Amino acid sequence: MIRPVKTLALACALITGTSTFAFALDLQTATIADINAAFKKGSLTSEKLTAAYLARIAAYDQQGPTLDSLITLNEKALTQARALDAERAAGKIRGPLHGIPVILKDNIDTYDLPTTGGSQLLEGSIAPDDAFITKKLRDAGAIIIAKANLSEWAGSGGSAGGAPPDIVKAGFIPGGFSSAGGQTRNPHGLEHSPSGSSGGTGASIAAAFGQFGLGSDTGGSIRGPSSHNGIAGLKPTRGLMSRDGIIPLGLSFDTAGPMARSVYDVAVALGVMTGVDKADPATAASAGNFHQDYTSFLKRGSLKGARIGVNRDYLGQDPEVDKIFAENIATLRKLGATIIDPVVIPDYVRESRAYIYNTVVRAEFKADLTTYLKTTSKGYPKSFDDVVRLSNDPATKYLSPGKAAGLAWVSSPGISLALDDPEYLAIKNALLPAVRASVDAMLSKHQLDALVYPTMPKPALLITPPDGMGWPNSATAMANFTGYPDLIVPSGMTTKGLPVTLSFFGPAWSEAKLLGYGFDFEQATKALVAPPSTPKLPSDSLGN
Repeated sequence: MIRPVKTLALACALITGTSTFAFALDLQTATIADINAAFKKGSLTSEKLTAAYLARIAAYDQQGPTLDSLITLNEKALTQARALDAERAAGKIRGPLHGIPVILKDNIDTYDLPTTGGSQLLEGSIAPDDAFITKKLRDAGAIIIAKANLSEWAGSGGSAGGAPPDIVKAGFIPGGFSSAGGQTRNPHGLEHSPSGSSGGTGASIAAAFGQFGLGSDTGGSIRGPSSHNGIAGLKPTRGLMSRDGIIPLGLSFDTAGPMARSVYDVAVALGVMTGVDKADPATAASAGNFHQDYTSFLKRGSLKGARIGVNRDYLGQDPEVDKIFAENIATLRKLGATIIDPVVIPDYVRESRAYIYNTVVRAEFKADLTTYLKTTSKGYPKSFDDVVRLSNDPATKYLSPGKAAGLAWVSSPGISLALDDPEYLAIKNALLPAVRASVDAMLSKHQLDALVYPTMPKPALLITPPDGMGWPNSATAMANFTGYPDLIVPSGMTTKGLPVTLSFFGPAWSEAKLLGYGFDFEQATKALVAPPSTPKLPSDSLGN
């Protein structure tokens, strides 16, 4: 595992942990707007803010509850913060993210920090340049404070989903586990999964190791971790954010997205990263559809008069989640929404979910990972076949036998289709457009502004659940198959202290509306809960 600056973080803990002053700004609950107000007042600097985050990382990621949510820390973070403070003092303010520490999932390229995809086979691999969205963040003044752990290769490339029972058993991997970063733990319940694949981002943001984070989502990998770790998150419309410089999983479904402790911070982060990127053709469709400031849509009263459909297709898996969801619907009504209940996802969409996902992702990961690996430097695997071979070679001492078994299975004849295979092409060119048309018809029939459902119909499972299943049946794949946006907002807690969230799903480019609805709901419910395993430190009180 890569742990280059543990001593730096410990030093920061000693520096910032000695403060005896009482301040009004709480690191765990402060939004970017709160922090910028403190910057403007002169009661806070980026250096102090960054040091406070490093202190929390030192106290809780490798010590105390040992969340293991991060793979690499940026040992130049404080130096970069001081430089940004100097810019501010000179009158140059880049925008709302100037001097704000953020965390990237470790499948997003950074030119100065390794990008591993969670695999020990890529430990130390430095990308030739930043991902498009990484550069957008840096240009806006954000500090990449750390790279987060993830389910290895974003959870696939060795996924045994849909395999025979013996392969499923041999290939089981807990959510948030990787050979490069080990097992991330959920700060709300250390024996529980942070979900995958953006589990490290979800856990680290819930634990307040950065102001916001980035995940990637192919079938629910932003939404599951946001839900199980009790934070806000957004899987945006496909093409709203560039995928350039992100280790791919299935480009037909892939997108990055922001994860934060508030809808406000999700909105700020999203606006900074939008834009057409010639390196990702999917972003061409966003021209004329994106905003550079989504915070203007965050208004109380946004839900009044909105037509909100209620999807109950996946209820009945946990009584507490069902109860909280019912309370959420009642809240939406009180906020003035017109509730259409129920709205049913077409049967064939639900029944074909696993077939569509597994077939498309296996085919695309095999080809697209090879394309990505060709950009790595000498000494690293250069193809999917290299990854399979090295993972299953005893000499490699590979730390994830489950992933190795899954990789061996998906690489066996007839399991992963070629990109010119008629079956794959039929799904991509006929079945997926039909799914999108069915969902469009569903939204149109009921004249819906959004559809709500419990993001995860079960609270966080045990890291190693007794039934060996790591992901409950849910509606998350619908957003990936259509390419449409899905916003996650904290909505309650179970009696065991595990978070529950509400998803707001809408048509293409409806992020502005969804963020407004989510903000209205968030302000009415105030359901965010700080994890008990990572309590407030003296250094968390900053600015006044």
